[in-house]
Amino acid sequence: MRFLLDDEQREFARSLDALLTAVDLPTVVRGWAAGNHAPGLDLWRQLADAGVFALAVPEAYGGVGPLPVETAVACGELGRHGVPGPVVESVAAGVLLGGVGGPVAKEWLPRVASGTAVVSLVLEGYGPYALDADVADAVFVVTGDELRLASEAAEPTRSMDPARRLFRPEAGGEVLAAGPRVREAARAAGTWATFATAAQALGCGEALLRATVAYVKQRTQFGVPVGSFQAVKHRLADTLLGLEFARPLLYGAAVELAEESPGAGAAVAAAKVAAGEAGYAAARTALHLHGAVGYTEELDLAWWLRRARPLRDAWGTPSVCRARVLEG
Repeated sequence: MRFLLDDEQREFARSLDALLTAVDLPTVVRGWAAGNHAPGLDLWRQLADAGVFALAVPEAYGGVGPLPVETAVACGELGRHGVPGPVVESVAAGVLLGGVGGPVAKEWLPRVASGTAVVSLVLEGYGPYALDADVADAVFVVTGDELRLASEAAEPTRSMDPARRLFRPEAGGEVLAAGPRVREAARAAGTWATFATAAQALGCGEALLRATVAYVKQRTQFGVPVGSFQAVKHRLADTLLGLEFARPLLYGAAVELAEESPGAGAAVAAAKVAAGEAGYAAARTALHLHGAVGYTEELDLAWWLRRARPLRDAWGTPSVCRARVLEG
């Protein structure tokens, strides 16, 4: 099977890249980590205008989705540029509420698609934390076959990535829907969250590799660029291979999701393992080849280095995803 993005999808990627390149993302990320959300929320609205948050929202609720391939394109670009915020959770919430339907979908999905509401999400089986609950207009929590609107969240839990602010919602909250339909919608939302996180991890790994290649071309030792050393070339080649092998798995999973294939869950899990491990390997390579400067917070690259490991483990650790692949 040969899979290529069509002209419209490639143009979508280019437009997002141009939008994000024009923004001082390191400053946005640093502000987000410090609790200054204004620049990040301004970017959020720009991304919504570009159609990013409408991709997983059904057309009946003001979206254009579900469009898995375009979602992979968008999340890959956002991961490559290091956009902060509950991007994955917003994508998964679109799938969740679209599956549940009813008043809750009518109330929230048009706002999610338009970017006028930022939402976060906690699904049973994927960890107890809601990403960026302090900035979210709503935090949806699914336990069993019950969908609730969390009332409030406790103090943030320390994360390896300071721009990923984790909150544990308090028990209780308003029940929005209940029944088998909620459970089924939550299962689909979890698959989409795993898929979107895989795309982000792949984009993060690409950014780390590009930055490292640029660095070893300019850093010299013994009068020559360190990038000319065979050991460095091998390390970079291995990193590139990991990312390139993950890419077809990601887009293959997108095709399976689009076709609602019975094997879509296993395909998404395989993509998450490959992309997460490749992104994390890119971080280790970047840190190794940058040397001591890679540890400094002043280096913008540090924010991508800190994100690779959480993305590898978020919405399905490698061991959990491998188990899902084996289950088929």
